Amino acid sequence: MAGEGEEALAAFVALHGAALRASRIPTQYWESLSRKLRGEIFDAGDYFGIMQVEEVDEEEEVDEEMEEQFKKKPNPGNGPCFKVIVTNENGLQASNPNSVFLVDHAWTFRVEHARHQLRHVPGLLHRMANLMGIPFHGEIPDEGSIEHVLQEMWKYSQTYQLSQGTAEEKVPVWYIMDEFGSRIQHSDQPSFAAAPLFYMPQQIAYTVLWPLRDLETGDEVTRDYAHGETDHLIRKCVLLPWVPEVLDVSSSTPEPPDEHYQAILAENKEKLPVAINPPVYAKDKVFKVFTDIPQVLNNLTHPRFVFTDNEGEADILYNFSHFKDYRKLSEERPEVMVNQFPCENLLTVKDCLASIARRAGGPDGPRWLPRTFNLETELPQFISCFQQRDRRGEDNHWICKPWNLARSLDTHITNNLNSIIRHRESSPKVVCKYIEEPVLFEREDVGLVKFDVRYVVLLRSVRPLRLYSYDVFWLRFSNRVFSLDDLDDYEKHFTVMNYAPGATLKQVHCEDFIPLFEKQYPEYPWTTVQASMFKAFAELFQVATSKPAPLGICDYPSSRAIYAIDLMLKWDTSRDGKRIMQPQILEVNFNPDCDRACKYHPTFFNDVFSTLFLDETDNCHMTCIV
Repeated sequence: MAGEGEEALAAFVALHGAALRASRIPTQYWESLSRKLRGEIFDAGDYFGIMQVEEVDEEEEVDEEMEEQFKKKPNPGNGPCFKVIVTNENGLQASNPNSVFLVDHAWTFRVEHARHQLRHVPGLLHRMANLMGIPFHGEIPDEGSIEHVLQEMWKYSQTYQLSQGTAEEKVPVWYIMDEFGSRIQHSDQPSFAAAPLFYMPQQIAYTVLWPLRDLETGDEVTRDYAHGETDHLIRKCVLLPWVPEVLDVSSSTPEPPDEHYQAILAENKEKLPVAINPPVYAKDKVFKVFTDIPQVLNNLTHPRFVFTDNEGEADILYNFSHFKDYRKLSEERPEVMVNQFPCENLLTVKDCLASIARRAGGPDGPRWLPRTFNLETELPQFISCFQQRDRRGEDNHWICKPWNLARSLDTHITNNLNSIIRHRESSPKVVCKYIEEPVLFEREDVGLVKFDVRYVVLLRSVRPLRLYSYDVFWLRFSNRVFSLDDLDDYEKHFTVMNYAPGATLKQVHCEDFIPLFEKQYPEYPWTTVQASMFKAFAELFQVATSKPAPLGICDYPSSRAIYAIDLMLKWDTSRDGKRIMQPQILEVNFNPDCDRACKYHPTFFNDVFSTLFLDETDNCHMTCIV
């Protein structure tokens, strides 16, 4: 039997060792934890009990502001508050290897599916409402109760992420512990630690609970809701969902110091090139191209370019994935051109884009970029901004985005401050002001919908700055009439339909779009609108290249690049009081998908290669921006 136990433990550690160590679950508990998981042993009831406590003092005078804050507590009103205490008559010893407990999860969800599940999973809304102290009468889910649970759930939700799988499978998973786990209150000096563990054999996640010290009968079980945060101000911010208070800090976000960019370079493991002289090529040279991008292989037919399978003999490296060792390339093969620039992540990663844009617009950023905060480094400033807007009665809808995911994955629109604060725990994110008054497009089949525009831009060189735009742009449309509600309705608030299962993909060619747009907005000719967009692009690339690497895009003479800029238009007021369409840059994409470009414009890659590598733009459908 002992041999079997040792084998089972070894197998358990082989599968889960990395997760156990990352969660800092002490090794003394591993054997017992393995046994309890195998046997599905939930023995917390033998050691703990849930106690109900009344939390109102009739004598105390409560001012209006305090009363408002009190209503926002996890157990609002004069209703019951709960805490978990040790009930075992012998107490609990931290040194006992058996003092580790499994907590079941009552609800596991991805945010975009939460409303649907509350509406359709039998008994779920009832259980969640009870757990959160929300009155719910009757059997049929009503929208009011669902909305209440969706607002309150951020005080109860925890999160984990799968480390393997597709981009979709890696989107953070949220869960709410069962009634026992959810009743464990916060303490700055917690008596227990808790961490999720995904148990591979069953493909189920549990929460593991273990004591941090010895406890006696009657002692309270608490955990630190801001576990791992040591900075006093950040802890205050992270605990805001449970301990509401007005933050007295500035909302100003100046550009980060130089060290910030040095750290990003080190983290990216990118090696900057040595200085080289710009290569000179014969006028009739035929360039050998090494690429792993099927769209290039299938569509580049220009006679001055031929493909090679030998990377070592290539004149041009046109890679799909990020190139890292520019130093080696610059020292050994300075004449070889590459389709990327060192430090271009300053444009293509959302938090970096917001940082460098402040060079154009000061601490609040330029008018062409929605107000953006990095939740990792600017959480207090964001909360302060949110609360100030709230007090002024201004719109407070925000969109929370991962730093570096495309296709709108793990992207959420909300006006719930608690939701944004908690989203910071799942993966690195920025939060941007949601465009509450977008310029809309009248779709005959639907009505007034959101749309965005994608331009492909070509960066030929940094010094001097030479930037082009492809003359064809692409449009994406929402499928439902826009309004500032139903924030989890993907087809109302998002425009990327290529990857949404079952969604209609509305396609309009730019040549057909322009007359339709000008008919709907006769005072806004497209040439004027496009000129304002190109002005924004020029400003963006000017600030992105205004400082030496790693503070700006590196001036490497053998680099060339193609990016896709996604933007929307919003209604704004000019300085002289006129109503204007203000471009809003949403993101800059590295190595964009050019499938549609190739399909409808077969010369697309011939034009791109001519512009980038031959310096020939005649008959190339290109407009020079800078």
